[in-house]
Amino acid sequence: MTVLWALVADRYGRRRTVATMAILMIAGGLLFAFGSTFPLLLLGAFTGTISATSSEVGAFLTVEQAILPQTAPPERRTWLFSIYAFVANIAQAVGSLFAGVVAAFVTLGLVGADAYRPLFLLYAVIGLGNLLIFVSLSDKVEAARVEGERRFLGVHRSAGTVAKLGALFGLDAFAGGLVVQSLVAYWFFVRWGLDPGQLAVLFFFVNILSGVSLLAAGWLASRIGLINTMVFTHLPSNVLLVLVPLMPTAGLAAALFLARMSISQMDVPTRQSYTSTLTSAPQLPVSPTSRGARPPPSLLRSPAGPSASPHSACRSSPRARSRSSMTFSSSCRFASFGRRRNGASPKSGR
Repeated sequence: MTVLWALVADRYGRRRTVATMAILMIAGGLLFAFGSTFPLLLLGAFTGTISATSSEVGAFLTVEQAILPQTAPPERRTWLFSIYAFVANIAQAVGSLFAGVVAAFVTLGLVGADAYRPLFLLYAVIGLGNLLIFVSLSDKVEAARVEGERRFLGVHRSAGTVAKLGALFGLDAFAGGLVVQSLVAYWFFVRWGLDPGQLAVLFFFVNILSGVSLLAAGWLASRIGLINTMVFTHLPSNVLLVLVPLMPTAGLAAALFLARMSISQMDVPTRQSYTSTLTSAPQLPVSPTSRGARPPPSLLRSPAGPSASPHSACRSSPRARSRSSMTFSSSCRFASFGRRRNGASPKSGR
């Protein structure tokens, strides 16, 4: 769904695209809130807005990341993406903490899946709020018209660069899918018996730390460059990830996971800024007609990776799954970011 909307958003209209996705968000929330059969829940999942992670999905992300570079000069682009991601993470933190109200719903008599239905109803209400915001956007959010031959993908001679980045970010996305927040929460529940209230507090602080680190990423990138920021923060974070399932107590496991999340997301705004630079800077191998419909950074980080990896992570017992998933995730990211470091362009490193 993300790739489909990214390919047609500029033709269909960016404002109309995000408004349509907001309608689908409302539909998905209502289907999960009131549906009980598997076909209805599957239909809700296929709206493209329900995610197994706390991260943004669907056309919202692709369209927003295509619009943002138009609103700031190139030297402020990394800071812009840092603030954008920071706000998103703080919202995720509040959402994670609010998810703890499931315990209150249980005391009111709701049991099993019924205890979670009010959250999906609230999700649909938020979708309605999104719809009202999106339809009020001005025409300035639409793609600029660029003279020249128009192609379906809009990348022209930059196709090779885009393909390499797509493969690289796809590997990183696959690794991330092995440790999505829902699986990590499930592991803490199975391994250490943390209840929904405790998990809500844990992931509240996870997202707070991640959000603060995103602001630090803009400052760090201005000093050591985009590529170096991506590599030198991601590698130690994956060492910490390997150590999490080896900890003897829940407190130590949570502490290492929090330490890991305090630096693991610093590649997000730098990656977005880097790919935006590659698809907009005239000195780089991108034709002028590619820049009018350039692929947004989120499209380069293929959604197929995180979609496939959770299935692989769930084919063993919970305890074995945790060690193998976290270790394999770290290995993939070591390979991904090592390759990114070796293949960095010196002109695009900042």
